[in-house]
Amino acid sequence: MKILIIGGKGTIGKTVTEYLNQNHEVMIAGRTSGDFMVDIADSGSIEALFSQAGKFDAIVCIAGEAKWADFDALTEEDYYIGLKSKLMGQVNLVRVGQHALNPGGSITLSAGILADDPVVKTASAAMVNGGIHSFVQAAALETNGKYRLNVVSLGLVEDAYERYKDYFPGHTPISMRKAVDTYVKSIMGKENGKVFRTYN
Repeated sequence: MKILIIGGKGTIGKTVTEYLNQNHEVMIAGRTSGDFMVDIADSGSIEALFSQAGKFDAIVCIAGEAKWADFDALTEEDYYIGLKSKLMGQVNLVRVGQHALNPGGSITLSAGILADDPVVKTASAAMVNGGIHSFVQAAALETNGKYRLNVVSLGLVEDAYERYKDYFPGHTPISMRKAVDTYVKSIMGKENGKVFRTYN
């Protein structure tokens, strides 16, 4: 398979990329490095990416940001960070990227545990993750067999545990192998409109 991973050099993305590279042709797109440059918060940048990159059997997004802060400290502009990047950035990847898929291809987005099990300082991030879940379930009803659309929703992963453990008291980190397997299930399987939750 020829696979495009947006965010393929991040904490989770690099591990997924290393695994898939063993048996597939993997290309990486990122904001500052990779085979292609893209800022998913900018729809024009997404269009430019796919005009250069050609066709793929699978598109995977493991990118997008949202502001973490106390609810009373979040401004309207703070919410727009997550809305423009992680939510609309991934929506636009589907809108534009579907036309860069070979027949029967797939698109996998990324959300996270905060959609179902939020913690403090995540009013914006949890809202965005929940929106991605709902978007995928609704949009997949209209893919008409042309391609599959799913979302991977992970808990706190081992490689990010030290950085985020204080935000997630009592959460058992999931192994990077489980994280990779969840993406593989979405990319290689037959499910459509699925929220693949791996929270423990």
